[in-house]
Amino acid sequence: MAWTRDQMAARAANELQDGFYVNLGIGIPTLVANYIPAGIDVRLQSENGMLGMGPFPYQDEEDADLINAGKQTVTTLPETSFFSSADSFAMIRGGHIDLSILGGMQVATNGDLANWTIPGKMVKGMGGAMDLVAGVKRVVVLMEHAAKGESKIVPECTLPLTGKRVANLIITDLGVFECEVAGDPQLRLIELADGVTLKEIAEKTASPYTVAFAGK
Repeated sequence: MAWTRDQMAARAANELQDGFYVNLGIGIPTLVANYIPAGIDVRLQSENGMLGMGPFPYQDEEDADLINAGKQTVTTLPETSFFSSADSFAMIRGGHIDLSILGGMQVATNGDLANWTIPGKMVKGMGGAMDLVAGVKRVVVLMEHAAKGESKIVPECTLPLTGKRVANLIITDLGVFECEVAGDPQLRLIELADGVTLKEIAEKTASPYTVAFAGK
């Protein structure tokens, strides 16, 4: 058994620290907003110019004009502020965001990340991923472990890169890996999802890695 999308988001929420400014990518990362631990005060930032997003709205309470960068309806909080997307990117490029949680198509052993395009397929927009991985202090990739039976954790990315040696942590439905992005490339398995065995994760992971805990 592997983690569900909500369980993955809840695990990623454990990476939040009090006082952090955080950007959540589209897809599974947006679910993290629903699992912010009690007692942790964070500010969620969106590239389209919003700081201080609340959780997703309940059905029939959506405001179509209140959306995040992924065009999903969101809610405000008493401390929410709005500004231009130019100011939002200045915030990112200026190193003022502590943590970004992004989706991924491939992550390599050395932390290289590919998450914006598949050659030959239409791309509606590149979004802010390249700015985020270059300007944010810590990057967590939150993604399914495999796609169409192929591992998304690979020795070397074959898809166009979003950033080189930028992923600090990978959380999948099967477990959690740390990437060594300085010095010699290393990938360390530090946690297994509930019910997942070392044998299963080895069978489904293309990249070499070490096990950094007393595994099952």
